[in-house]
Amino acid sequence: MGRIALVLGGARSGKTRFAQQMATAAGARVTYLATAEAGDAEMAARIARHRADRPEQWRTMEEPRAVAAALRRCSTHSDVVLLDCLTLLLSNYLTAPGADPESAGEAALAEVDALLATARELPVLLVIVSNEVGMGLVPEYPLGRAFRDLAGWANQRAAAAADEVLFVAAGLPLRLKGPACSRD
Repeated sequence: MGRIALVLGGARSGKTRFAQQMATAAGARVTYLATAEAGDAEMAARIARHRADRPEQWRTMEEPRAVAAALRRCSTHSDVVLLDCLTLLLSNYLTAPGADPESAGEAALAEVDALLATARELPVLLVIVSNEVGMGLVPEYPLGRAFRDLAGWANQRAAAAADEVLFVAAGLPLRLKGPACSRD
């Protein structure tokens, strides 16, 4: 019943702006499901910039971990839910107090699976924004490598479940899966 779109890209690639344009075009009632937590002043400033960039009529729901349940709650008053972003969701699991990377990663992937299953049950378009982090250098530290691997697995799961997948670089989208894509 529901539809899923995945918008991937690197840092400052324009993926969130593109996802916002998709959401605006797809429905009048949009909920922005934010996963970021303001752990420091720099992150608080980023969150403030993202809030300022959103249309005033959009609803915002902030949920750092339980996004499947949040999607279910906001689906009653939304045509489109824009989740920004999947990689922050993963990092919230990995950096939770007392978390060990293996069990936190398993919990994060279980939440991603629940999110994707929930999206299929509901009459909404779920637009997921996520960072592509596996195209650069191998991270120096174990937690960085665990994050990179977890993001890759989560993005693969989201891409497999999605009706359309777009990769954004320099503000330009490249359609990887979906309408007008010959490999589907």
